[in-house]
Amino acid sequence: MNDHKYIAIIGAGITGLTTAYYLKKAGIKFKIFEQSDHIGGVIRTKSTKNFLYETGPNSGVLGNAEIADLFEELKNDCKLEIADHSSARRLIWKKNKWHALPSGPVSAITTPLFSLYDKFRILGEPFRKKGTNPNESLGELVRRRMGKSFLNYAIDPFILGIYAGDPDYIVPKYALPKLYNLEQQYGSFIGGALKKRKEPKSDQDKKATREIFSVEGGLEKLIKALVKNIGVNHVHTNTKNISVRRLHKFFEIHYNDAIESGFTDIITTVNAHELNALFPFIGKPKLSPITNLKYAKVTEVTIGFNKWEGIKLDAFGGLVPYREQRNILGVLYMSTLFKNRAPKEGALLTIFIGGIRREELAELNEDEIKKLMANEFKLMMGVSKFEPDLFKTTHYQHAIAQYGADSEERIKAINIIEKDYKGLHLAGSIGNGVGIADRVKQGKDLATQIAEN
Repeated sequence: MNDHKYIAIIGAGITGLTTAYYLKKAGIKFKIFEQSDHIGGVIRTKSTKNFLYETGPNSGVLGNAEIADLFEELKNDCKLEIADHSSARRLIWKKNKWHALPSGPVSAITTPLFSLYDKFRILGEPFRKKGTNPNESLGELVRRRMGKSFLNYAIDPFILGIYAGDPDYIVPKYALPKLYNLEQQYGSFIGGALKKRKEPKSDQDKKATREIFSVEGGLEKLIKALVKNIGVNHVHTNTKNISVRRLHKFFEIHYNDAIESGFTDIITTVNAHELNALFPFIGKPKLSPITNLKYAKVTEVTIGFNKWEGIKLDAFGGLVPYREQRNILGVLYMSTLFKNRAPKEGALLTIFIGGIRREELAELNEDEIKKLMANEFKLMMGVSKFEPDLFKTTHYQHAIAQYGADSEERIKAINIIEKDYKGLHLAGSIGNGVGIADRVKQGKDLATQIAEN
């Protein structure tokens, strides 16, 4: 049934590789085209000076059954690593001190993170009317239901940690659909969460444990496991200047000085700003609702110490609310979360700077960032001097897609284009989430859709 299908996948990141993996399982012919010289997109693991670190995503969340199933299928080639139990503890910076996010009723009452007014006000959250504006921003939603201090010291740093974004731009319907649906389906965050907890779960639902994960030996082991099962001969790197042409019922791909044709389907997983050059036959006006997608600029700073002499690293890490006006978005305690990331008495930390509201920081060079980090690190991490044994920076101009109110128009444009050009699939983080689990689910869903259509 699928013998006539021949799929071109543009982009060898986690979405493209997952799609290819499930296409192969379905017996469908495919070829992956990657413009860079390496496979895996932004997922890269490096080892140096007794440190094992990531230069892209540092971890993922077991947020759906698809990511759990993929690890189960690949268990002979890569081993899932669940974060240390201390990852349940999350820290928030307020008035020059770290405070733990509340984990229960007592800590919720005693925490200095939220105002007394909002602590009492939260009791009325289950009784407030649900919103009627589907494009309401996260900031508006939280102020309406929970109060300003909850926005400033819980939700704002949470959004900085996921999107490096601005809660007054992010729209929950597209960026946090589970949160949005709690209000829309149950009328309340608190009431909805309690009701959902009591609902029976299928075996598939139970796989979405929400645990933080990596892979033993680093996330790039997942990429290598996928490539092994796909077959490296199906992945073509250094395919520069890619563009697609539409020929009646088929597509052809132009790259370098070569042309390959006969593709029944094209799957693109690239960032939005690359689509105009990729699909000249569609035209800029038709693509503009997609190519206008905003991205956060972020610089990832990896810092390692052979001997740690700072504060106790007994948490997932710390997030820094925007209103505190510090120069970092947050810090992850990587050597606490996962094994063999630093020397026995040492520490490996990852710091993020920049984001939608502080893009100028992401433009700094490594020397400038090191000077900036020295001040922040001494204050926040309790070291008397800043002399790391490892210091690396990785810059991303298009780090994380921002799902704002324009998402509705973007999704409509994607649907129209896919309808007008049968066999064309616009995937990647232009929609359906930015996390590793989101990307894996989209890849599997795409492969299933092609196999069944």
